[in-house]
Amino acid sequence: QVQLVESGGGLVQPGGSLRLSCAASGSGFSISVMDWYREAPGKTRALVARSFRNGQILYTEPVKGRAIISMNNAKNTAYLQMSRLKPEDTGVYFCKIEDISGSQYWGQGIQVTVSS
Repeated sequence: QVQLVESGGGLVQPGGSLRLSCAASGSGFSISVMDWYREAPGKTRALVARSFRNGQILYTEPVKGRAIISMNNAKNTAYLQMSRLKPEDTGVYFCKIEDISGSQYWGQGIQVTVSS
């Protein structure tokens, strides 16, 4: 069984930055794809950024140019660095991994609020 735990959220002023972390624990898994999703108030959960095992990275339009997704394989920890934050970045952020067998695992989510 794989567990994901997000950290690093909180209240940030517009224009500020933050770094979210997602620590994976368990055994017998090898990450194939690693995603960050955001569930904004009143909206469905949506993909923010994706990192593939082969190094390819995808950013969705709302965060393109303001987000950096990275992975520390030795620590099984993924990061989402976001800058120039906007109020519309507010939401619950979830990390998700898909391992090479196709199994998917979600974190519990962490709140990010961008407000002055």
